[in-house]
Amino acid sequence: MDKIRIGTRGSRLALWQAHFVQRELREHGIDSELEIIKTQGDRVQHLGFDKLEGKGFFTKEIEDALLEGRIDCAVHSLKDLPTNQPEGLVLAALSYRASVGDRILVHPDRVVKGKPFSLGDNATIGTSSNRRKAILRDLHPGLLPVDIRGNVPTRMKKALSGELDAVVLAAAGLERLEMDLSGLHVIEPSPREFVPAPGQGVMAVQSREEDIEIRKRLSLLHHPVVGECTNVERTVLNLMEGGCSMPLGVYCEKDQIGSYHVWAAYAPTADASLRRVQVSRSTRAGLAEAVVEELLSAPKAV
Repeated sequence: MDKIRIGTRGSRLALWQAHFVQRELREHGIDSELEIIKTQGDRVQHLGFDKLEGKGFFTKEIEDALLEGRIDCAVHSLKDLPTNQPEGLVLAALSYRASVGDRILVHPDRVVKGKPFSLGDNATIGTSSNRRKAILRDLHPGLLPVDIRGNVPTRMKKALSGELDAVVLAAAGLERLEMDLSGLHVIEPSPREFVPAPGQGVMAVQSREEDIEIRKRLSLLHHPVVGECTNVERTVLNLMEGGCSMPLGVYCEKDQIGSYHVWAAYAPTADASLRRVQVSRSTRAGLAEAVVEELLSAPKAV
């Protein structure tokens, strides 16, 4: 095999991620080329995620190309990838984890000192994520979430232009694209409070299960501790039978002595009361199940 064919979406962030994987492969003496594939999530920009049909809005078409042999591997944002993969596909590698949390970008003229997120009551804040909406309502009930779609620069401009008072974006995307945030007031909430999506900040490289040689090459890129922690997060999502539109945040850390700490936040709907739990254990065995049990039995946050 002369070159590995890498499938990717065509957004700036997706291409950054695919080029990153290319560079990593090149360091191991492996050549590759990119194949850009448009997904349902790319084509349908006027609907929120909860209005789109099924799961895998940003992955299905790429996975189809992988199953059909048109590409050899695919690069995804792990948080976009459904927990149940199509038969015949596996995760061959997970990247390093960038800043895991979300960032709230506020137009400087709309800053209200002393208020949560520096935003006053009735301030508009852009996000199409039900998880973010539920957490925002929990921490600042006076905010008015507004659905927005588009790539990172497009959503960021909503706050820069003053069309909205603020927007919420993943820190990882802002960092990877080296976005200039100097014209905005930046809030960096803790991921233990503003709990991120399972797998946030991680790139996943997917391949066919039967392609042992490709999997061996891709395994050179894998980060084991990231794999351990995101496995806990995604197992919680799977046990909750959720997808991208579920109002669920899960974040797992591994400390220096090998113990695991999980923070989770869940609401049955984006406008329902939020439930929060924190679970720590010395082993991953049964950890996700314990988190789910507590989430479903936890008293609603006040």
